[in-house]
Amino acid sequence: MKALMKTTKSAKPHEVEKKWHIVDAEGLVVGRAAVVIANVLRGKHKPSFTPHVDCGDNVIVINADKIRFTGNKLADKVYYKHTGYAGGIKGVTAGKVLEGRFPERVLEKAVERMIPRGPLGRQQMRNLRIFKGSEHPHAAQNPEPLDIAAMNRKNKVGA
Repeated sequence: MKALMKTTKSAKPHEVEKKWHIVDAEGLVVGRAAVVIANVLRGKHKPSFTPHVDCGDNVIVINADKIRFTGNKLADKVYYKHTGYAGGIKGVTAGKVLEGRFPERVLEKAVERMIPRGPLGRQQMRNLRIFKGSEHPHAAQNPEPLDIAAMNRKNKVGA
């Protein structure tokens, strides 16, 4: 009698069905929201998750300027960049970024740093759209609301 073979089916890029989700970031904590958004972008919430295929969904984030930090991170957390010149390291606090011209970059960088680096990660980041206000041009896609708080409870983040 032959032994039964158990095989795992890998998703092919043309077989993936992408949905649209919308997240209202008002009052959400940056890191906890970024974890859920990164997992949805990668497709880890689907049973057909395949690490080398972009099987994630599209995510729209609104009210990114009303996201919050816990503790003293608003004043203490520093984002660094380098100009390329000797001694050219620059730093800006999270509070200054949120008050500045592009407050959505705080959430964008948090999600980007949770996605794998490389061509697949760049493709997955193209499925993320972040807006600082409550208006967005993707109403025709009929996005489903994504409940970050419920997903954090399910995954026991922050417990």
